[in-house]
Amino acid sequence: MKFADLGLSDELLKSVSSAGYDEPTAIQAQAIPSVLMMRDLIGIAQTGTGKTASFVLPMIDILAHGRRRARMPRSLILEPTRELAAQVAENFENYGSNHDLKMALLIGGVQMGDQVKALDEGVDVLIATPGRLMDLFERGKILLTGCDLLVIDEADRMLDMGFIPDIEHICTKLPANRQTLLFSATMPPPIKKLADKFLSNPKTIEVSRAASTNKDIEQFKIRTSARAKRDVLCKLLVDDNVSTAIVFANRKTTVRELNKSLQRNGFKTGEIHGDMDQSSRLAELALFKEGKINILCASDVAARGLDVKGVSHVFNYDTPWHPDDYVHRVGRTGRAGAKGRAFTFVTAEDAEAIANVEKLTGAEIPVFELSDGEPAAEQREEKRERKPRSEPRSEKPKREAKPRREREPKEEARKEPAPRRDRRDRRDHRDEPSKPGEWNGPIPEFLGVSAG
Repeated sequence: MKFADLGLSDELLKSVSSAGYDEPTAIQAQAIPSVLMMRDLIGIAQTGTGKTASFVLPMIDILAHGRRRARMPRSLILEPTRELAAQVAENFENYGSNHDLKMALLIGGVQMGDQVKALDEGVDVLIATPGRLMDLFERGKILLTGCDLLVIDEADRMLDMGFIPDIEHICTKLPANRQTLLFSATMPPPIKKLADKFLSNPKTIEVSRAASTNKDIEQFKIRTSARAKRDVLCKLLVDDNVSTAIVFANRKTTVRELNKSLQRNGFKTGEIHGDMDQSSRLAELALFKEGKINILCASDVAARGLDVKGVSHVFNYDTPWHPDDYVHRVGRTGRAGAKGRAFTFVTAEDAEAIANVEKLTGAEIPVFELSDGEPAAEQREEKRERKPRSEPRSEKPKREAKPRREREPKEEARKEPAPRRDRRDRRDHRDEPSKPGEWNGPIPEFLGVSAG
């Protein structure tokens, strides 16, 4: 099947062809005709299968006919993260190059003034994260009564981030008679409940089993210790023919420390995590896409929405706490039919987490052995400590101790001490008490000298 068979306009087909695409993916082939028929849709597909284009392309043709008004967007796309929102905006710019459509991007971390100015001029497509959208709505800067098309993308991620109450509130502000599209990699019960509440007779498209991973991705787990992780990572980056890689960690502090460590070891790396402002994130992503750095250390903020062609490897430096995150992390490689490899480092503390991942995906991840069959340096040290010494350490013969000569007592010590007088034997100068009227004090010496 070709894109020309899906009912898209000639202008849009030119944009798709210039982007280098000719045949649609499975989710695109099934979703695009239904969206063009103005049906509500539930799309369940693993990450990296082209979900974004499956709603961006038909939306461009639908919005090509109509008039935009100030502060009243004609369509709304809700995204869980800034990166994913920026990625969708980039898709609209590329595919809508032959259409007169205006787009606004409402995300946190950037100045609100420019966003309000764009809304005042009128937009056809509003791409927003729930937090910034709610903020502008409460300030009276935006009206949603003219929005006839709603897209809820990465709905399961919205659930993980606690955005479901915000989405429900936003849906109540939209026209009741609208077209709603919901896309997700998994379909947990709360998302199913959301779809039943706000979608009208939707068509459900599931191109792969929920929570499955891409068959084009070779997946491995490596059993290691927490101290040996960096040695194992450096070895794989050198030995496994890595061209472009993303290294995921659970904590932002780990991302920063890992980036500095890899740079000290001569790798061209960058970092992206939630503590960085939006301009810094975009700058790092630009360096990664341009190839100025080929290894990106990231938290789960980049697990979804990061679409970089040619990512050959994904490394889970930490086993993800949530099994759904594993699916999205490894989905950064093996995109658009390309091959990819994913390695997950598993310590003794990760036993439960990796078991949950394998339970979710329905397959056991094979164990990967390092090429030289040797453990990492930290593990070798631990083994050396446990291994008994084959030869006892040679001891130097002790010198025979010479007998010590007893020192002769000092001259003063030889003298016998004078006997100690008892206090009762002590007397004054006089032996007998003086008679009354006689001198009883000390007698001066001059009295003993004769006058002659």
